[in-house]
Amino acid sequence: MMKIHKEGYTILIVYFVVMTGLLIATEEIFPEKNLLHYIFYFLCFLSLAFVGGFFRSPKRETEDELDFILCPADGKVVVIEKVYDDEYFNEERLQVSIFMSPLNVHVNWYPISGLVKYFNYMPGKYLVAWHPKSSSDNERTTTVIQHRNGDEILVRQIAGAMARRIVCYAKPSTEVKQGSELGFIKFGSRLDVLLPLNSHVKVELGQKVVGKMTVLASFSA
Repeated sequence: MMKIHKEGYTILIVYFVVMTGLLIATEEIFPEKNLLHYIFYFLCFLSLAFVGGFFRSPKRETEDELDFILCPADGKVVVIEKVYDDEYFNEERLQVSIFMSPLNVHVNWYPISGLVKYFNYMPGKYLVAWHPKSSSDNERTTTVIQHRNGDEILVRQIAGAMARRIVCYAKPSTEVKQGSELGFIKFGSRLDVLLPLNSHVKVELGQKVVGKMTVLASFSA
């Protein structure tokens, strides 16, 4: 089942009004129909369908998988490596990054259930999302969730060259459920997930993943 995400309502209404105005103006200025009219009508319809598709929000049923960390977004795995996090952990972590193209669903979900321990928004640049420095230089949000086993997972939403608005619903000291909405990033972006070093990664570089469905990793036994 597919619906339009609430973050797209205003944009779609404005876009629809603008497209309608252009169509009315075209009819008034060029009343005689020709091939160019129909090409223009088709392009208007196609662009509206594209924008509407970008804000799609699929309904996906998941159970609370206590022993697994689920992918927080649709996209492709572009990074699996050890990194040093100097924002929250101040130690090495295992980073898995997911790149979302404009064609992907852009809803973000919590990868685990637990307590939100930390949230921070940082303004920044708009480098392409796959740029190595996008994690530290781009506009971004950081959310840390503590699982009931004590492990903490960091999820970082990163704006890309096209993305100009990151929405995050995280609030510190609140309990969240695995698979519930973390936020939304508009028009192409990336998510970094920082895991404990002893986590078992279940995805591979270049793999296409599905948010709140694909198992990203498991906790150490």
